[in-house]
Amino acid sequence: MPNPYLAPINPANYRYAVHCCGYKWELDYQPDLAVALFADPAMALRFGQLMWPSTYEVIDRTTGEQVCA
Repeated sequence: MPNPYLAPINPANYRYAVHCCGYKWELDYQPDLAVALFADPAMALRFGQLMWPSTYEVIDRTTGEQVCA
């Protein structure tokens, strides 16, 4: 039974994808999957800064462009 206190999730609302980019330190050789999606670019950038300060990237899923701080 769905929780009535949570709004339904629409994936289209989450435009910004955060990647940890382990390849930048040669920690991975496979394509880097997004680890989080956000509706707000500032929130996505802050999450990346807190989790992976030297390697993260935020990508706009609509345009494919990198979001810069």
